[in-house]
Amino acid sequence: MSKRNLPVFSPKKKKVYTIKEALPKIASYCAYQERTQNEVRAKLLDYGLDLEEADEVIIRLTQEKLLDEERYAQSFVRGKYGLKRWGRRKIQLGLKAKGISDYCIRKGLQEIDPDQYWENLLHLLEKKNATEKESNPLARRQKIQYFLQSKGYEMDLVQDAMRELGMG
Repeated sequence: MSKRNLPVFSPKKKKVYTIKEALPKIASYCAYQERTQNEVRAKLLDYGLDLEEADEVIIRLTQEKLLDEERYAQSFVRGKYGLKRWGRRKIQLGLKAKGISDYCIRKGLQEIDPDQYWENLLHLLEKKNATEKESNPLARRQKIQYFLQSKGYEMDLVQDAMRELGMG
């Protein structure tokens, strides 16, 4: 087969959107689930808008309450501590990594119910204690503490929980 008969594949060209075309697309993107400004900006740049146009659209979305980082932080906190049972420290780091402001992070962390937070910690502690294979008591305690800290729980709370369950 000669080279002339081979099909020519060219990379698919991305459609470049105008602000008017991008607005309904990005509005539905924001309506689907909470987004950060950084996520929306990246998507808009992907649509072919320049930074100034992207920021213009972000301001409009914020004014129309389709984009709200405080609401995003609250939703993120509810999901991570409620479903994944993350501790405050891991949640804070996760929000920081997403570019959320300290103010919004503080507002989001107010979503944490202290009683539920304690129950989550005890649940994780009991579950890890039941599955930990280490037989040396000191090493076992350290492994469990490390696990709970890696989930984002504060050391003083971890120690209190271990004492409450007779492990400390």
